[in-house]
Formats: sequence, C-alpha cells, structure tokens
Amino acid sequence: MRHLTRPQGRIAYDLYGADHTDGTLVVCVPGMFDHRASFRFVGEALAAAGHRVAVMDLRGHGDSDATFDDHTNRAAATDAIALAEELGGRDVVMVGTSMGGAAVTIAALERPDLVAGIVPMAAFLRAGKPNVFMRAALRLMLLRPWGPRLLTGFYDGLHKGRTPQGHREQLDRVLAMLRPADRFRAVRDTVNAPNEEVLAAEGLRARAVVVGGELDPDWADPAAEAAWVGSVVGGRVVMLPECGHYPQSQRPDLVVPVLEELIAQVRADA
Repeated sequence: MRHLTRPQGRIAYDLYGADHTDGTLVVCVPGMFDHRASFRFVGEALAAAGHRVAVMDLRGHGDSDATFDDHTNRAAATDAIALAEELGGRDVVMVGTSMGGAAVTIAALERPDLVAGIVPMAAFLRAGKPNVFMRAALRLMLLRPWGPRLLTGFYDGLHKGRTPQGHREQLDRVLAMLRPADRFRAVRDTVNAPNEEVLAAEGLRARAVVVGGELDPDWADPAAEAAWVGSVVGGRVVMLPECGHYPQSQRPDLVVPVLEELIAQVRADA
C-alpha cells in the first residue's frame, strides 16, 4: 500500500507492476462503499502484461484518510488526476466503477492532455431515481450501529451473477472499513454528496469503452443505461453475462481483454 498526499489528507493506493515504466499507466477508481481490492484481479493481470496499475481508495474509504470535507465524484476525479501525475503517467487509461465511472469521465474532460482512454463500468453519469422503499432502506443503512453490517449486506447483494474469488475476504474488508465512526461518516457523506451529472461530454478526446453487467440490480434495464452512457462518451458498449455491479471482480476474465484492447489502441494513437 502507498499513499498520495492531497491538500486535506492522503489517498491510499496499490501499485501493480511498479517496475513496468515502459507500459501504460492505468488508474482505477472504485465506487462508494467499495474497497480498492475489488480491482485486485485486473491489477494483477495487467501488471503481468507489462503495465502499471494504480488502484486508489476513495476519500475516507479503505485506507485513505477520513479527513476530507469533499466527497463528490469531481473530488475523486481530482485525486485520480493527481495520482496519474504523481506516477509520471502519459496517455493514461482510467477505469472507474459506479461513482468512479463518472470520476474518470470528468478527469478525461478536465485533462485531455493526460487521459487518453476511459472505461466507465456500471457507471452513474446521471442521478438515479430510487423508489420510496429504496430511499427508506438507504436512510436506515446510513445509521449506526447497524449501518455497517447493512451496507456490507447491500454491497454483497449487488454482486448478482458470479461470486468473485476471495469474496468473503472482500466483504470483511468492507465491513472493517465501515466500522470506525469517522470512516462510516465519510462513506455516508460520499453517498449523500452532491455529485455532478455528466449528461454531455463535448470535447472528450479520450477513447472510451463502456462496460456493464447484464444482471446489475442498480437499473431496471442495465443494457439501456449502458447504451445511454455510451452515447454520452462516444464509446462502444460491452455487456457482460453473469455479472452485476462489479465487473472488475465478477468478470475479470472478460474485463481484462477489453482493457488490453483499449490500451493497444491508445498506444497506437500516441
């Protein structure tokens, strides 16, 4: 584990393939109440292919500090940009899941000179419209003392389809992350943050591939939402079978080839 120093605290990240300076730098951004270890399979596979992969925790998540006062997707975008700069990246590929999908899209719009490719996965580029039951359930999950276990159970339920290898250990990481009061508060602030909607992406120069899970319970029609995201970022859409909200851990066998193809295209463009 390493740390990136930011104005109000530190962002924790893992760096796979640290010695592969000739490869492409890939920066991965998880979604809310997720731990960076969800990208462990992607990091290992791309490092084995000769690339560097930096997988960060969101603010107040995982091993990042819980000292920040801004937990929006734009804040996550600035952290991803800062991490890419810290590691000396050029023609960087950024991969983001859920809220992280919006973060990497914002990063690409802000820094077209730095970000050459993006992969929004199960991405929230616009606000969802939860029904009354879901709004009540969310309010309940954001209360202590039962909140940490309820949120961990909710996280587990978003893995419709294949169960990732080491999933029990990942659930333990998430629960441990949610138990301290300051971290739970940071996660709650992330859930309630006034995130930006990315409804258009004029000026986006980065190549884009949109990845979605066919069984993602966050949308009534996951394929339709992915198609809309694809229309915004101008990228092709890849829907994964036996997959819910976490393609990076549920279907790394299908995600890694998509990333390798995008990396090859980015390198050819450079």
